[in-house]
Amino acid sequence: MIRNDWTIEEIKEIYDTPLLELVYRAATVHRAYNETAEVQVCTLLSIKTGGCPEDCSYCPQAARYHTGVKTHGLMQTEEVLAAATKARDAGSTRFCMGAAWREVRDNRDFDRVLDMVRSVNDMGMEVCCTLGMLTPDQARKLADAGLYAYNHNLDTSPEYYGSVISTRTYEDRLQTLDNVRKAGVSVCCGGIVGLGETHEDRIGMLHTLSTLPEHPESVPINALVRVKGTPLENNPKVDIWDMVRMIATARILMPAAMVRLSAGRAEMTVAEQAWCFMAGANSIFTGEKLLTTPNPGFDEDHAMFQLLGLKPREAFKAGPPAAAAASTVLAH
Repeated sequence: MIRNDWTIEEIKEIYDTPLLELVYRAATVHRAYNETAEVQVCTLLSIKTGGCPEDCSYCPQAARYHTGVKTHGLMQTEEVLAAATKARDAGSTRFCMGAAWREVRDNRDFDRVLDMVRSVNDMGMEVCCTLGMLTPDQARKLADAGLYAYNHNLDTSPEYYGSVISTRTYEDRLQTLDNVRKAGVSVCCGGIVGLGETHEDRIGMLHTLSTLPEHPESVPINALVRVKGTPLENNPKVDIWDMVRMIATARILMPAAMVRLSAGRAEMTVAEQAWCFMAGANSIFTGEKLLTTPNPGFDEDHAMFQLLGLKPREAFKAGPPAAAAASTVLAH
C-alpha cells in the first residue's frame, strides 16, 4: 500500500532494521511494485557549467570555490542533440540537462532550453531538466515544450539544510517542487548521503519526501563525491552499507518510485552496486560524467547489466507526463 502519512518513528524503525532483514523487506516490496530486472538508464549532460552564485558546500560549480571546473556558457542546441543521440544509441531512455543556475530567468537562454526540450522529446526520449528554481509560468512553459521530469533535490533534512546551503531556503525548494507538480511534470527529488549529516537527518529527509502529497516519481540517492576545493572535500567516503540502507528504506516508503543510484557509483564495485539493486534501486545515470564529476561509462554499465541480468527500462513506460495527458483529454 502506498502511504503519504509516514511518521518519523515509523521511518526510524524501518531504517534501523538489521541490514539483511531490511534488504529482504525492501526487495519484497520492490518485487510487488516493479519489474526487478528493469533499470531506467539515464544520461546527464551539463548544458551550462560553472559560475553558479550559490554556496552549496558539495558543489564544484559554485563560483566561490576553486575547484578547477572550467566555466562555459549555455551549449548550442545542435551540440546537445548530438550528445542526446549518442546517449540514446548507447541505450539511455531518459536524457537530463543540467544548468548551473540559481533560478531560471525569462530570457534567450531559457528560450534555447525550451528548444532543446522540444528537440530531445522529438527523439523519443524522456526529457528531464535541472535548472534551479522555477516560477509557475516557467514550469508550464517547460511542460508545454514536452518536459517529462524536473529534478530539484532537497539534499538533506530541513534541520541540517542550513549547514550545507545558505543561498536558498528549504521552502524555496519545496515551492519549486509544487510549481513543477502543478504544471503536470513528473518530479525527480532526492538527496545526498555524506554531507556530515546524522542518521536522524537522513530519516528526516526521507520523511519529507515520503509525506509529500504525491511521492516523487524518481528519487535519486547520491553518495557525496568529494571534490577538492569544496568545503566538504575532506569528508569521509560514504560507506556502501549506508547507501544500501538509504535505498532500501526509500524503496519501502515509496514503493512505486524509481529509486536512482546516482552520484558516487564511480567509487563502487559491481558487487556493491548489486547490493543497491537488490535493495530496490532501479535507475542509474550512465556516461563518463555526471555534470562535472566522474561516472561509469556506457561500456562498463553494459557489462554490469549482462552480469546481473538487468535490462534497460523502455522510455515512457509510465505513460506520458501528466501535462501531455491532460492536453490530450482537453483536445477530445
